[in-house]
Amino acid sequence: MSLAQDFELSNDVILPPGDLDSDEPELESYLHLQQLLLLLKCIDWWWRDRNDFFAAGNLSIYYSSRRLKTEKFRGPDFFIVLDTERKPRKSWVVWEEDGKYPNVIIELLSISTAAVDKGLKKQIYQDTFRTPEYFWFDPNNLEFAGFCLVGGTYQPIESNSQGLLWSQQLNLYLGVHENKLRFFTAQAQLILTPEEVALQEMQKSAQEKQRAEQEKQRAERLAIKLRELNIDPDNL
Repeated sequence: MSLAQDFELSNDVILPPGDLDSDEPELESYLHLQQLLLLLKCIDWWWRDRNDFFAAGNLSIYYSSRRLKTEKFRGPDFFIVLDTERKPRKSWVVWEEDGKYPNVIIELLSISTAAVDKGLKKQIYQDTFRTPEYFWFDPNNLEFAGFCLVGGTYQPIESNSQGLLWSQQLNLYLGVHENKLRFFTAQAQLILTPEEVALQEMQKSAQEKQRAEQEKQRAERLAIKLRELNIDPDNL
């Protein structure tokens, strides 16, 4: 994914309205798209009863102090803003959102963006956005790292024994599961997608049906044995 560029301000720029369209380019690859959709789907499902956050992917964040669309905008691959209204947005315009910046940002690395994600973008998220937590993940080679803001500087987040990184902002772990970046509960349980939940329920139902059928067959065999012994099982 190419990086959105900051543009020089011309003299005839008109102040734009809020709810600006995003200027982000297409995602790097199918893997990047699938990863982004997975993150969005999981957090939206896990927080389905909450209305105090905004999660988005491949969306521009406009943050010009002069409230100009033509300068100072970046597009994280995935970000979450807490303590805000949960509603659709075409972009995140800081001056229209009470000055709020993302609480958590995740960049999906690629050959063409890794250097910028680890360098320039990290610096901007640290020094300008003051985003408390920043993670990156490479869908191709599974490189994964996280940082939290300590005294104004990003410090690496240490992994637990399972290789998971804790997000204080989300009260969740992040980690790699089956070659995908996923969210985990504080008890290190994988947060499922709606489809995975439905599949799990179907499997559980099928297992219960199988157990019921096995119990029925067992009872029928026992009844046959009792009758062979001249014992009526219905009178037991």
